[in-house]
Amino acid sequence: MALLPFYIPKSNRLKVVIIGGGYAGMAALTVLSRYASNIDITLIDPLEKHIKITHLHETFRYPLSDLQVSFKDIEKRFDCRHIRASVTLDEKMLCQWQADNYLVINEEVINFDYLLVTTGCGSKEVNPSGNVLTLQDFMTSAGSELLTTPSIKENSTEQSISIIGGGATGIQFLFEINQFLNRKKINYKLNLIHSHDNVLGQFPAGFNAHIQKRMQDLNINFYANTVFQEQQTDKIVLQEKQSGKQIELPSTLSLLFLGKQQQHKLTANSFGQIIVKQKTLPNIFTAGDCSYYNSFGSNALTAQSAVRKGKLSARNILRHSGILQLLEPYLHRDIGYVVSLGSNDAVGWLASKNNIITGIPALSIKELVEAQYDLLLIGVDTYLI
Repeated sequence: MALLPFYIPKSNRLKVVIIGGGYAGMAALTVLSRYASNIDITLIDPLEKHIKITHLHETFRYPLSDLQVSFKDIEKRFDCRHIRASVTLDEKMLCQWQADNYLVINEEVINFDYLLVTTGCGSKEVNPSGNVLTLQDFMTSAGSELLTTPSIKENSTEQSISIIGGGATGIQFLFEINQFLNRKKINYKLNLIHSHDNVLGQFPAGFNAHIQKRMQDLNINFYANTVFQEQQTDKIVLQEKQSGKQIELPSTLSLLFLGKQQQHKLTANSFGQIIVKQKTLPNIFTAGDCSYYNSFGSNALTAQSAVRKGKLSARNILRHSGILQLLEPYLHRDIGYVVSLGSNDAVGWLASKNNIITGIPALSIKELVEAQYDLLLIGVDTYLI
């Protein structure tokens, strides 16, 4: 067993339940498995496979299976149990779980000493039609399959595909789709619809400048300060934010990436323990996009922050279960962020938000970060903190 500082285990066998098998849940699972030998871990997630959701734009180049890891394999690898189920929770239920030390899943009573909630957050709600795709569609089918339907392949006249949302997800899909259409010689124009002046508004201005220059070079139409209304059979209906004027553009297909929406925003102290009505639930922790930590650490809705919170909450679960109960505060600050612009370009920052990097150097950093998480999934932890 590896050494975890300030963790002196007691003799009784520990029972931990993790709700959510995303980035935070997987990071926590690997830490618990690495540092505790006398432990039973139950992972609850409605899917059959863990999906590296931040990489779904790459399915225009690679099969979807490259981004999936079966929970059956994870059970064997980390000696845990996976229960396929969705869990609905609220503050009252969390308090009840803290008092009872068990929850009921699929009519089975699951006892626990500690519970970790890492349910993440979904996309903003939409009512998609047959001509609209969302991130959920790419979780079940590769992009290369979704964009080679007969209605698209057989259309010889110039048509358009519209990407709605100029956040990181929308931008990464935009450039991957552009390369995919060029490789397949599919004669479609691309529109980017965004409700603000600049794309990637949460990042330094250099991100927007680089991306807008690339879009101009690739003849991608950019409609700023414009809101999506609906996708009809062969056109998209938009609305200008300031004037309220409606715009209709040729568009065969719309891809909606409207950003994340926290379904359960759980407040936690600096150690990851959930707080309900100013009362700390000492045996119930949270991590990932569903969590907000009252600490100096990053609460960004990113895979990087989710992994760091997952790892910290798992370490603190073990420390709290031990003799010393000396917990570690969450202080992680993002050290960089990279947005992919297809297979041969990227834009990001490293160490300082004023240090903008593009091209191959940015891609290299992105690949190193991704390799770090891939190693974590096989039990090799290369994260320094």
